[in-house]
Amino acid sequence: MKAAIDIGTNTALLLIADLKKDGIKVIHEEQRIPRLGQGVDESKLLHPDSMERVLDNLKEYKAIIEDDFPQVENVVVTATSAVRDAGNRAKFLSRIKDETGFEVKLLSGDEEAQYTYQGALTEVEIPRDHFAFVLDIGGGSTELAYGNTTSLSQYHSFDIGSVRFKERFLKHNPPKNEEIEACRREVNHLLSEIKFEISNKVIAVGVAGTATSLAAIILNLEECDKTIINGYGVKLDALSEVIASFSSKTHEEILQLCPRILKGREDILLPGLIIMEQFMKFYHLDEMKVSTGGIRHGAILLSEKD
Repeated sequence: MKAAIDIGTNTALLLIADLKKDGIKVIHEEQRIPRLGQGVDESKLLHPDSMERVLDNLKEYKAIIEDDFPQVENVVVTATSAVRDAGNRAKFLSRIKDETGFEVKLLSGDEEAQYTYQGALTEVEIPRDHFAFVLDIGGGSTELAYGNTTSLSQYHSFDIGSVRFKERFLKHNPPKNEEIEACRREVNHLLSEIKFEISNKVIAVGVAGTATSLAAIILNLEECDKTIINGYGVKLDALSEVIASFSSKTHEEILQLCPRILKGREDILLPGLIIMEQFMKFYHLDEMKVSTGGIRHGAILLSEKD
């Protein structure tokens, strides 16, 4: 039994799983939303309050592992965009080591894309003669990864994220039309810098909170039931309808639509949806399958190869 903790820009996620010959068997998962990356885009520093929230989450996760899952052999802890961008990251990582004993692996953007790709495909089946195009919209960065069921051929990490773009563009509540359009233009501009060459036999796969929350909203679920969400195909038209509806709503109104799912995401869901929509339009994709896999799943898989 193994464990992985993903310290993201918005969330801190715990996965406990068994590694099988045919993939991963999920045993237990936890999610917290400490918003580590709040303000990092502008200040380039992790805020002391944000760091404390993450440290509290990590201590809680450590207790869960030790008390409830003593069979866990090793814990892989990764950190991503917010920590990469922060000038005080060394101090933060040192505190994690001192206070929890966890040695954090700070992923590069390319590594993040590779971990995401591997993790996404643990929860969504891709036919052997098809290619997967994985989109991971994080709080601080967005990773694209393209390949088949056996190998990854192209990947890139973009400085596009739901927290980053909410703070940079969608400053009003609800946002102004010109803010939304500015956000769209910047997503397109950054996507155009690195163009992926994709096959006609491609299946787009979306991971992380934006994709899973959207699927739950469209399916009218009260909670993110992974047995229903995994493999669900989000149509571009349905995505655009949700964006049109949410664009005129306040964060508080969005939260009331689906409180259990959107708590902690109500102010960053719209920029995440805009990023997803622009990605699908840029690559002329009509549908995206949702996967609850992600970096933490990839970390467990790839830890066997290290």
